[in-house]
Amino acid sequence: MSVEPEAPEPRWAVPPVGGWTADDLDRLPNLPPHTELIDGSLVFVSPQTIFHERAVDYFKWQLQSLAPVDLEVFREFTIDVDWQNRPEPDVVVVREDAVGSRRQTRFPAESVLLAVEVVSDESVTRDRETKPVKYARAKIPHFWRVEDQDGRTVVYVFELEPATGAYTSTGIFHDRMKVSVPFPVDLDLTAITPRRRAADAE
Repeated sequence: MSVEPEAPEPRWAVPPVGGWTADDLDRLPNLPPHTELIDGSLVFVSPQTIFHERAVDYFKWQLQSLAPVDLEVFREFTIDVDWQNRPEPDVVVVREDAVGSRRQTRFPAESVLLAVEVVSDESVTRDRETKPVKYARAKIPHFWRVEDQDGRTVVYVFELEPATGAYTSTGIFHDRMKVSVPFPVDLDLTAITPRRRAADAE
């Protein structure tokens, strides 16, 4: 009777003294997709929900269709905030001149006009507290937080206040979102819903 070989123990990357750096994120082997670096620590993403997938897709394609030609829109792309922080917004709007090589893996924070985070159960604290502070310190002028509240999409909109260097709330949107910055946007938030439910509502 043959004995099945034991599965090898998982080998986790051991951080160096002082933590990982933004450059390490490109060099570490076998990292799960969409790994972020927050305060020198690796943050792994949990399986996404249907709401998260639909919301990220919706904002990516809507913003891409509305953005001026000198801006580019990407989903799930890391940005360099500082040497120990390389978060990955769910959607990011950057200046066109920040886009270089096809093998590019990140953008400098100073090229970012808007960062959008779609909140998941496991990312509530990061998306509500940790990331907005870091984005504000990096002087990213606009930040949107998207949440699922009892089956309805709610978007919290923030703008950087120059005097304090912190974000200030400029609106909370249900069903319809209409803003003029960083460029004019008018969105039907009820479209972020399963196709059958949307058809039944018509």
